[in-house]
Amino acid sequence: MNSPKHSTEYISAINVKQTSDEVYKFNFSTNDGEKNSWWYIFCLKCRQKEVGPGWEPGCWPKTCPHPYCPSFRHVARILALLITVTLCWGVVLAVMGSAAKPGGQLFSIAVLVVFAYLGGWVFRMLTLPALVGMLLVGIIYKNVGLIEVDEHYKEFVSILRKIALVVIFTRAGLDLDPVALKKLYCRVLFLALIPWCTEAAVIAVTVHYLLSLPWKFAILCGSIIAAVAPAVVVPCLFRLRTKGYGVAKGIPTLIIAVAGIDDAASVIAFGVGTKIIFGKNPVTYDLMLSPLSIAVGILYGVVWGFIVKYVPERTDPYVVPLRILMLTGGGLLAVLGFEIVHLEGAGPLAVIISSFTSIYFWTKQGWNIEDNPVATAFEIFWMIFEPILFGLTGTQIILNELDLAFVTAIVMCVVIAFVSRILITIIAASGSSLNFKEKLFIALSWMAKASVQAALGPAVLEVARSNNQDEEYSKTIVMVCIISILLTAPAGAIIVSLSGPKLLTKAKPSNEQWRRGPRPSIRDITLNSEDEDNGTSVSNDQGQECDGVKADCTAEVQSEKI
Repeated sequence: MNSPKHSTEYISAINVKQTSDEVYKFNFSTNDGEKNSWWYIFCLKCRQKEVGPGWEPGCWPKTCPHPYCPSFRHVARILALLITVTLCWGVVLAVMGSAAKPGGQLFSIAVLVVFAYLGGWVFRMLTLPALVGMLLVGIIYKNVGLIEVDEHYKEFVSILRKIALVVIFTRAGLDLDPVALKKLYCRVLFLALIPWCTEAAVIAVTVHYLLSLPWKFAILCGSIIAAVAPAVVVPCLFRLRTKGYGVAKGIPTLIIAVAGIDDAASVIAFGVGTKIIFGKNPVTYDLMLSPLSIAVGILYGVVWGFIVKYVPERTDPYVVPLRILMLTGGGLLAVLGFEIVHLEGAGPLAVIISSFTSIYFWTKQGWNIEDNPVATAFEIFWMIFEPILFGLTGTQIILNELDLAFVTAIVMCVVIAFVSRILITIIAASGSSLNFKEKLFIALSWMAKASVQAALGPAVLEVARSNNQDEEYSKTIVMVCIISILLTAPAGAIIVSLSGPKLLTKAKPSNEQWRRGPRPSIRDITLNSEDEDNGTSVSNDQGQECDGVKADCTAEVQSEKI
């Protein structure tokens, strides 16, 4: 009889997740030196985990062995996407003609999006935010001279950005937990608005004196930069949560809720600020009209969310696609329609409110906030529009026109604001049951900038161009947004991932403290979640199941603890 040690090694050796006998044979023939090599580990990390049984040709395991090559399922999926893209390009070519041919405007934009996605994939493999790679591709693409959008297609690019804005703010609304917000609203609002106002004020003061922005533009810039980036924070937070860090005190719920409220605050400030700055009416009139814009956006969102509660009927077999269409159509109508009637800020606010109202009613009807098929659909939409948004945003930077002193001043503004937010967050969290390390982690988790800045920064420039005024100041705001993303997104991901195990308390895996969640990601799907037990990598961008865990303590318990 084998010893327990040898039995354990034998079981460990055969417990490799493969799909065919040939792959098993290949793995047994691989020596220990190869398995410990960096390239073997890298291939194993890049290899995407498959869910459920699959089919592959008999020759595939021999010609494409595990883990050095992707699975047949993954290759077939990529081929299907490439064929679909080629078919779409063929249709556009037949309709648009020369614009879709190589060298045409549409073709150049499409190639930019493809390379932006590839750049994001490279950064994803490095466990960094994919959006940074997409942004860098846009910058390179523009400065090499591979794209130059003429006046005829600037409106088309603007529409693409607005669709991306609808997608990202719909996701933000769908990921807010109504029950948790109801129980924690005092603490959440306090921790959301106090640091947000402080960072916005610090940015406004620093850009006014260091970048010579007028006060109106400085305040608008501060309100945009102050938003937290859920695209960076939540994936890193999820990886920590799967290992139990911060679960016992409901820290993940708190951080996610604050990120959503920050986004809403920036949207409201964007609407009010653009109305005052670019409005053709007297400032007093615009100040009086701004509350109306906010009220209209909230009213539209509540009414539309209430409609989606009843239409379609909840037991309809087509309820999921119909709800997706309803939310998408309502969001697009809000953003584009309110812009026509000169209530630009009401549109994004209406999108967040409508999606939040919808998920509030859907949870009462039995849908789980973590297992929401509509939210999953918008994650897929974001996979499409993320490279579009960040790739096109990167094209706003022309390196030859940058001044070193100007860039240095922007970096100083961002760093000063970041430090100020950390200090005020720690102070604002006083009086709670959180210890100093947990307060510090929460403050660090809110440093990153990404989606909101990429969506609202160029939107300011578009409003300025449409009104033919103050375009240079608007370009400065875009520059501050882009540099803040480049500085804080990768730094935030690294700091949060490394500091979490050191600053947060790890919960024991008991049924009272956590339970498994069906969704691999809450808000963003651009980073991989690592399975600590078997060393495999679970790709979030495919909506695959993973051995995740989430807080199971009720909102009442969390409110008492926080």
